[in-house]
Amino acid sequence: MTDATSMAEDFASGRSDPVQALEQALAQVDQSASVFISLTAERARREAQASAARWRACQPLSTLDGVPLAWKDLFDVAGSVTTAGAAYRRNAPAALLDAPSVGLLCRAGMVSVGKTNLSELAYSGLGLNPHFGTPHNPHGSDQPRIPGGSSSGSAVAVAAGIVPIAMGTDTAGSIRIPAAFNGLVGYRSSSRRYSRDGVFPLAHTLDSLGPLTRSVRDALAIDDLLHGRRQSHTARSLKGQRFVLAQQDVEPAVGNNLLRAVEQLKAQGALIEERECAPFQATLELIKHHGWLGAFEAFALHQTLLDSPDAEQLDPRVRRRLEAARALPASQLLHLLDARRRLQQQLVDDLDGAILMTPTVAHVAPALAPLEADDDLFVKTNLATLRLTMPGSLLDMPGVTLPSGRDAQGLPTGLLLSAPVGEDARLLRAALSVESVLNV
Repeated sequence: MTDATSMAEDFASGRSDPVQALEQALAQVDQSASVFISLTAERARREAQASAARWRACQPLSTLDGVPLAWKDLFDVAGSVTTAGAAYRRNAPAALLDAPSVGLLCRAGMVSVGKTNLSELAYSGLGLNPHFGTPHNPHGSDQPRIPGGSSSGSAVAVAAGIVPIAMGTDTAGSIRIPAAFNGLVGYRSSSRRYSRDGVFPLAHTLDSLGPLTRSVRDALAIDDLLHGRRQSHTARSLKGQRFVLAQQDVEPAVGNNLLRAVEQLKAQGALIEERECAPFQATLELIKHHGWLGAFEAFALHQTLLDSPDAEQLDPRVRRRLEAARALPASQLLHLLDARRRLQQQLVDDLDGAILMTPTVAHVAPALAPLEADDDLFVKTNLATLRLTMPGSLLDMPGVTLPSGRDAQGLPTGLLLSAPVGEDARLLRAALSVESVLNV
């Protein structure tokens, strides 16, 4: 499947046009169950027609003018209800304005197809939704597989070829996990890199935005557009680029694919130090023994909802997770915040300019049916799925997950590149170079 940059090149050459690309996307939506919660077809057609006219006049607004994209249904899109995947919000007032990120990409000429499905209130790494259905991972040929969450619909929209780019959010892994499960590139930005105004929140300290794409160059292009830049990007030599490989306990296919990727990088001159990253490991232990900062913030955000009759409409699994934080002591929250600040500085010192490399998720996408049937298995699998992405979120590390290969059943695996908070530009450049040499 073509990426967004190639699609725009086809527009420039006249091989295709934005109207044709949009109509193909809308036709595919009709054949894809539970991927979208709502469509903005009328708006999209206006945007596509305007873009086609600009390309004919050789006056595109940006390198991605006319490219169709989708928005996780946490982003406000004018005229659409922002449901956050929750039944109680079905009849909420429609947004009056686009979120700033939506507006920026609209002004760059991109075409908003609609709003994608997600775990209710973005509070699960698995992507199941009892209200709007669960989109199936397109790689699950033996049986339906989970899409990963919470940006489930965004991942499947790209993996299924409906759109080449979909925007998501990531609080504990919600971009990186579904990207890895679906064989995509997923970029979690540092939490303050983009405006979060007009985006339904989950945890103020940890929420971040980013794209799910088919290539790193597309993620870079989105980053440029959201910062008002127009740059060209080429992969640099990996010779002398330093990485710290922090191996983890993972399924054989995940580990084997990661090690094969490491050998490919070493062959191109990358310097890869295989060792424990002490701050990363300490963060894993901190979360295991002292809980999740996001749980405190999510409960505070939704306490009024939990105390209202609307709580009865929540997914019982989401409601239980939110309620579990009600009795947590404030001292635990203060300990997490203090440890977070300390570990962020230790991470800078430990990496000393290197990029951290880990598996994105320890396993491939699990089967859907057992998780729908067994609450205990759901809880256990959710924790296992989030385990390796949560440290990066707690430390506010920008992260890029890349496809690393497939298992024997054809299910994708991912490797995750991460850097200290604020080092997004350096991380994206490194990810572009890594992607250029991986043979997956």
